[in-house]
Amino acid sequence: MSSDKSSTLLADVSVEGDIVEKDKIIIDAKISGDIKSENIETHLNSNIKGNIKTKQASLGGKLKGNVNADQINIRKTADIDGVLNQKTLSIEEGATLKIKTQTHK
Repeated sequence: MSSDKSSTLLADVSVEGDIVEKDKIIIDAKISGDIKSENIETHLNSNIKGNIKTKQASLGGKLKGNVNADQINIRKTADIDGVLNQKTLSIEEGATLKIKTQTHK
């Protein structure tokens, strides 16, 4: 079903502008713009300048922007500067963070 669908942006991709993906997006690219998707996964080479709106975020690259999600998982490879607004938050040891966070119900 739709949970198996995903789009992938690899390290050699650079996008200027907003991205909207209905299902899952995997990002290892440079993005300047906001991202909206059901599920967002960023990897080591990702460099995002923009806001993220999603249900589930797994963050592992550079992000300068705000994240609004039900669930945020910050991996040890993450470098995040922004405001996080989430229901649940998990952070792996080793992540570089300059954040404010707020939990919503």
